[in-house]
Amino acid sequence: MQVKKIIFTVTNDLNYDQRMQRICGSLADAGYDVLLVGRKLKNSPTLFHKNYKQQRINCWFKTGKLFYSEFNIRLFLFLLFKRADCICAIDLDTILPCYYISKIKGIKRVYDAHEYFSQLDEVISRPAIYRFWHRMEKRMIPKFKNGYTVCDSLAEEFRKNYSADYKVIRNVPLLHESNSISAAANNVILYQGAVNKGRGLDKLALAMQHVNGVLWVCGDGNFMTEMKAVVQTNDLSNKIIFYGMLEPVALKNKSKEAYIAMNPFERTGLNQYLSLSNKFFDYIHAGLPQVAMNYPEYKKINDRCQVALLIDELDPVVISKAINKLLNEKDLHSRLTQNCLVARRELNWQQEKEKLLKFYKVLFNE
Repeated sequence: MQVKKIIFTVTNDLNYDQRMQRICGSLADAGYDVLLVGRKLKNSPTLFHKNYKQQRINCWFKTGKLFYSEFNIRLFLFLLFKRADCICAIDLDTILPCYYISKIKGIKRVYDAHEYFSQLDEVISRPAIYRFWHRMEKRMIPKFKNGYTVCDSLAEEFRKNYSADYKVIRNVPLLHESNSISAAANNVILYQGAVNKGRGLDKLALAMQHVNGVLWVCGDGNFMTEMKAVVQTNDLSNKIIFYGMLEPVALKNKSKEAYIAMNPFERTGLNQYLSLSNKFFDYIHAGLPQVAMNYPEYKKINDRCQVALLIDELDPVVISKAINKLLNEKDLHSRLTQNCLVARRELNWQQEKEKLLKFYKVLFNE
């Protein structure tokens, strides 16, 4: 029987996308021929060696409408000359080329919704941009009958709004039995992930005025300039350190040096309110008690596992009180740490990947 070839498409530079690394690696291990296609940036490091194929597309334009237009055209032309049995669009910004290629070639198509794209803060805050992506969602998602997303709440939204019966494959890390919890500096607070609008990072920065600790920011994004301005204006440079984008191994090493972690999201769009971020699980696997939002998906897990302090609003005073509670109450910190170690034995990729493999077996009638 011929090996099935699956092509996945993203708009990032591949090295930092741990979800796609897990998905592609697991499918390659299961015997599929996998190609992951992304973009090449000016400072993109050399691609890591993986058990699946990788390809970056170079564009003249790096941001905005011109980038998305150019990337989609280049992606379409690239895919036109590639053999595949299935093509999977990761989020809405690569869905058009995947749809048209699947129609032209008569192959299967899948949608992997990492986000509720039209409900991203940077989308809904700009009316014209929102109208464009909302129309795209309404038009395209019903054409992708096969798909999956990261949590039950988002799956329900796609079912309700677009009649799309998507599976749930959560963005959880691999469980490494060798992972131990090392003694960390008891005043280091970690934020990892995108430094984007809608994450409440300006309020987190202001909260550090009332915290006897230092915040490590590991990531980059479209809100970095604004966040650094808050730090400079409020003389917080001695309390907030920016490490930029870190490769997965370096990020794990940083998490071992932290004492607690932060997972803030503004409630400015359904994506933030209903999402279940990968960092929530990354912190659990690192044994890091965290401050997270009292939103449905986090509450559902925390009610059962007790791994976080949940807050109802992103206010600097509320944030600082939660941080100080975890810093000062050692028994609470110890209890949440132990709960993380228990929870990660259930919430891990070894368990979750079975749903992914079943999805593609059903898709290919294997």
